[in-house]
Amino acid sequence: QVQLVESGGGLVQAGGSLRLSCAASGRTFSSYAMGWFRQAAGKDREFVATISWSGAGTIYADSLKGRFTIARDNTKNTVYLQMNSLKPEDTAVYYCARSNGPTITTLTQNYNYWGQGTQVTVSS
Repeated sequence: QVQLVESGGGLVQAGGSLRLSCAASGRTFSSYAMGWFRQAAGKDREFVATISWSGAGTIYADSLKGRFTIARDNTKNTVYLQMNSLKPEDTAVYYCARSNGPTITTLTQNYNYWGQGTQVTVSS
């Protein structure tokens, strides 16, 4: 069974930065693409970023390019999301997820394991 545990969320002022981490259990972490999604109150879950099994390929939501960076360390079974220049509209619960294969994908239905989420709140 795969478990994903996010950390690093919290309260930050607009313009600040946070780095989220997602630690994965299991020995096959490096075989799968990973993704970050977020869900604001009253809204649908939306794609944030994804990274391929090797880390060589990434995709970002268009609105987040240049502010967010996804990375992974396969030796630590951990994926990261560096968030800079945060805005109040970035406030949401952020989830990491493991895809069902090694290649990057933006589609929620292609992710079969999810963490419990970590709250990010950006004050104005």
